Amino acid sequence: MNEKTANIIATYCGLGLSPKAPGTVGSIGTLPLAFVLAYFTGAYGILAAAVIIAVIGIMATDVVISKMEEKDPGKVVVDEVVGQLLAFLFVADTLYQRADLWWVYLLGLVAFRFFDICKMGPVKWFDRNMKNAVGVMMDDVCAGLIGGVCVWFAVTYLLSVF
Repeated sequence: MNEKTANIIATYCGLGLSPKAPGTVGSIGTLPLAFVLAYFTGAYGILAAAVIIAVIGIMATDVVISKMEEKDPGKVVVDEVVGQLLAFLFVADTLYQRADLWWVYLLGLVAFRFFDICKMGPVKWFDRNMKNAVGVMMDDVCAGLIGGVCVWFAVTYLLSVF
């Protein structure tokens, strides 16, 4: 993969170049993709997209960080894209063909960003111990899955109450 293509992918079409909170900007930029995937395909589409983006994202991140001293630069947000998608994996079938559940996307954004920023458990382990492109991706995969479980619990409870 050439450097220009790797930068486009790793920065999620430039969203990672935001001067403030590039990870949050990348996560917010993922919400329309998550909506389209969940609305039209459910969990299978979310999972397939997350896996494909993760594989391509690892390759792109490897190219980008090979020329840098910092091994998890803020401009690389393709990992946030994958983590943010995974935050909706367990509720994607609930979101299938449902545009009225817009609040679930806000909940998923907050849950993913919380676990990505706080770096607890496996998120922290990958962040500290794997200083390569796979590590960059895996801490966000873990944050997305943990956030996804929390979103699932919240949505299951809230939809049963209301």
